[in-house]
Amino acid sequence: MSTNAPIEEIIRAKITAALNPQILEIHNDSHRHAHHEPMKGTTSKETHFRLVIISEAFRSKMQPARHRMVYALLTEEMAREGGIHALQLRTLTPEEQANNEKKEREKANELQASATKAQETTSTATATADDAQHA
Repeated sequence: MSTNAPIEEIIRAKITAALNPQILEIHNDSHRHAHHEPMKGTTSKETHFRLVIISEAFRSKMQPARHRMVYALLTEEMAREGGIHALQLRTLTPEEQANNEKKEREKANELQASATKAQETTSTATATADDAQHA
């Protein structure tokens, strides 16, 4: 797929065609790295990407194999001058994503319960101190 299309569009097209992801997030983080020495002199604004890919295609594959799948899809974009310099990947199956979301909700609920309990303890301590002062 040799083209002058923006790299982000190429990434989206290739991953969508090959992996049929339920979720595909593409974050262009190039602006965060423009000041790095290897990036000096490049005119490309598409060198650093962070991808979140949720796909059934990753089922029964370990993370290194999943990453190799993505790298294989983007070989040309990584090899070309001004192409992809860095790629951060988060590759999950839909089930793994659901489990992660469940854990995050449980953690948020625990934090909320802990904050509520701390607030109740503070309120009780303040009320007790006020009662002692007025007695």
